[in-house]
Amino acid sequence: MTQPPVLVIAGPTAVGKSSLAHRVAQRVGAEIVSADSRQVYRDLNIGTAKPSAAEQAQVPYHLLDRLDLGVRATAGQFLEWATKAITDVHSRGRPVVVAGGSTMYVDGIVNGMPAVPPVSRAVEAELLEAAATPDGAADLFRELEAADPEAAATLDPTKTHRLVRWVGVLRETGRRPSEHWSERRGAVPSRLVVLDRPRVQLYSRIEARVDQMLAAGLLDEAARLARRGAEARQTLEATIGYRELLPVLDGKRRLAEGVRLIKRNTRRYAKRQLTWYRRYDEALWLPAGTTDAGELLGRFSDWP
Repeated sequence: MTQPPVLVIAGPTAVGKSSLAHRVAQRVGAEIVSADSRQVYRDLNIGTAKPSAAEQAQVPYHLLDRLDLGVRATAGQFLEWATKAITDVHSRGRPVVVAGGSTMYVDGIVNGMPAVPPVSRAVEAELLEAAATPDGAADLFRELEAADPEAAATLDPTKTHRLVRWVGVLRETGRRPSEHWSERRGAVPSRLVVLDRPRVQLYSRIEARVDQMLAAGLLDEAARLARRGAEARQTLEATIGYRELLPVLDGKRRLAEGVRLIKRNTRRYAKRQLTWYRRYDEALWLPAGTTDAGELLGRFSDWP
C-alpha cells in the first residue's frame, strides 16, 4: 500500500517555517514531525525556539524532547524515528507536516539516508579528541575538503560529530563519503516547500529573535544546563546560541560579545541552509512573508 506523502516545510532559521507549519496543521488536522536536530534534546528550549506548551496542546508534535543532553543523535536515528512517527500518524488517518531546518534531517525524509558505513569507536574517539584541540576541527575540515570537496561543501564546519564521522570514513575505508551518497534508503513520499525572505529581512529577524531569546532567559537556561557537567556541555558546545555563551559563563567573554557571535553564527548558518536547499529541483520556493496556510495548501492538489 502506497504511503501518503508528507508536506515538508523547510527553510533557513527564523524564516517563519515553524509558525506556518503550525497554522497548516491546525487547518487540516495534521500532526507535526519536527526535523530539528536541537529540539530533539530535553531542556534545550529557549535557544532552539522549541514549540511552547500551548502550541503543543493545539497540535500534536513528534520528535521533541527525545534525548538527554550528552547523548548523540544521528541523522540515521532521526529517520528511523520519523518514519515510525509518520506511519503511526497515517495509521490514524491524519496527514503529516514535517517542519524543520536541519538540512540532513530534511534530506533524510526527502531522499533517504546515504549508506555511509559506521566508524569504529577507537577512530571516533581519536578524532573527537583531535577536534577538541585548538584548530583541531579546522584541520579535520581541511583534510576532508582536500579529499572530498563535494562532502565538505555540504558540511556545517561547526557540527563536529558529522565532521568526525566523515573524516573517520575517509580514513578507515579510503573512500570519499560522497561516494556512498548514491546508495540511499528510507526516503518518505513528500512534497517539499522551502520558505525564503529577502536577505536583509531574514537577518533582521534573526537578530530580533536572538534578542527575544536573551530577554526570555537564554543565559540562565544555558547556565543551568552547563552545571550538569561535561556531557551536557558537549551538547551545548555543538549548539548555536549556547556555545557562544559558555565562555561568558566561564568569565572569559563579555555578554555583548557572546550575543554578537550568536547573531553572526546564526546568520552564517542560515546562509548555509539556503545554499543546501537550492540543490532540490523539486522544491517549491515560496516567500515566507506573504504565504499563508490557505495559499500553500492551494499549491498541492494531492495533499492532504
